[in-house]
Amino acid sequence: MTRPCDPRPTPQLVTATHIEFRRGHARPDEPRGLFAVRHDSPVPASLDELLALLDLEEIEVNLFRGRQPRTRLQRVFGGQVASQALMAASRTTADDRFPHSLHAYFLRSGDTAVPIVYDVERTRDGSSFSTRRVVARQHGQSIFYLSASFQIAETGFDHQDSAPDAPGPDACPTLGEVLQRISGRPIEAWDEEWAALDVRYAGDSRPGGAIARDGRAARARVWVRASGAIPDQPALHECVLAYASDLTVLAASLVPHGTFIGDPRLRTASIDHAMWFHRPFRADAWLLYDQVSPSASGARGFSTGGLFTEAGVLVASVAQEGLIRRVDRSG
Repeated sequence: MTRPCDPRPTPQLVTATHIEFRRGHARPDEPRGLFAVRHDSPVPASLDELLALLDLEEIEVNLFRGRQPRTRLQRVFGGQVASQALMAASRTTADDRFPHSLHAYFLRSGDTAVPIVYDVERTRDGSSFSTRRVVARQHGQSIFYLSASFQIAETGFDHQDSAPDAPGPDACPTLGEVLQRISGRPIEAWDEEWAALDVRYAGDSRPGGAIARDGRAARARVWVRASGAIPDQPALHECVLAYASDLTVLAASLVPHGTFIGDPRLRTASIDHAMWFHRPFRADAWLLYDQVSPSASGARGFSTGGLFTEAGVLVASVAQEGLIRRVDRSG
């Protein structure tokens, strides 16, 4: 049943999760190279540019180079690194094997002024599964780890959770409309920044919000799809979804706390990211991203998400933990 979208969107959900490679600014008790979440980081200016970023250069066997978006800033979107690493792993597997899971850690500062080199270890090739480990490097240092498992297509037992009741994407405001309302920044600026993706806000569970908590501490939802047609290459759809999966999931952990990613009173960062691909999908078709945050503690927020087609098919699941530390700026 289609419902109207919540007319009062909040920044907890819609401010996108970006990561900033910091150089030498980590506190002694903070892991080096955590990615500071920002709302103004550069991202591909179009879907064509995003697809071009996924067209990795093979510079040696199992060694790939990924270029950066055009920018003068020292900031990188975490989904870009994850999607390029997944593409590097996919390039070393047989065509009949598809990723069913990935697990990633953001390790160390990087530099958007130079390409990222992805070194793929062919850990195992079995009769049904293949495993790959990818190390992303810049300036001779590891900045990111990803492990991914691939499987041939098989049939077997099948069940899934039901998709939540949500307004359709056409009934929901665009991300640009919501962010303009929050920030005062013109919608054209946001639309240009997010041109590679079409994202619609479908509500959250803050007091008075559109989504019932139903015993959950925090819930948030968006619709997401690529902003144009993607070629019929499964690896591209998987990598674009990996890219999109990092947009809003950490922000769900802030829904109960009256704050948002980008609040100057917070230091926020992606620490790790995991994803499971359950069923075939197209990343250029609408997917409902249903996000839940079961816990926040120790200055960390933990969120999970399920991605459903408009027909209610669960195609992927996501889990992420990130830093959500209060910062005392009074002194």
